[in-house]
Amino acid sequence: MTDLVKALADASQALYREAYYLDAQRWDEWLAMFTEDCEYWMPAWKGEHELTENPKREISLIYYGTRAGLEDRVWRIRSGQSIASTPVPRTTHAVNNILVEDVTADSMTVLSTWTAHCFFHKTNKSEVFYGDYRHTLRRIDAGWKIARKYVVLKNDYVPTMLDIYNA
Repeated sequence: MTDLVKALADASQALYREAYYLDAQRWDEWLAMFTEDCEYWMPAWKGEHELTENPKREISLIYYGTRAGLEDRVWRIRSGQSIASTPVPRTTHAVNNILVEDVTADSMTVLSTWTAHCFFHKTNKSEVFYGDYRHTLRRIDAGWKIARKYVVLKNDYVPTMLDIYNA
């Protein structure tokens, strides 16, 4: 198997696994996929075709600078202290068009597109969110972990709340 084919297979498995854990609400396994120093960023749109460029100076739809932020978010979801996330909506993620952009022995950048179908119990309504992902994966021991997840939400008119499980 060539290096690129192996990298694509590894990347695809990582992205599919992440989507599966989100949909199954397997929060511990989902969190374990991220490095301690990971960054999770969903920038906001500044205009029709321009995204914010700095999460520390400009608005973001979602931003966590480390895994500790994701862990806190999961704690709030589980504890019921996030009123907007109680009950947690049912989701189904589809990850497509996976491309390995750059690969070395210990890291790779992976581009893909995604769709998240979400059913919200409170309103008895479904919403569809979609966009692009850019994952930076880092080899840790025998596997790959997410060092950075950059999410571009293409339909950014959000009729309800937005959270980690919607992207």
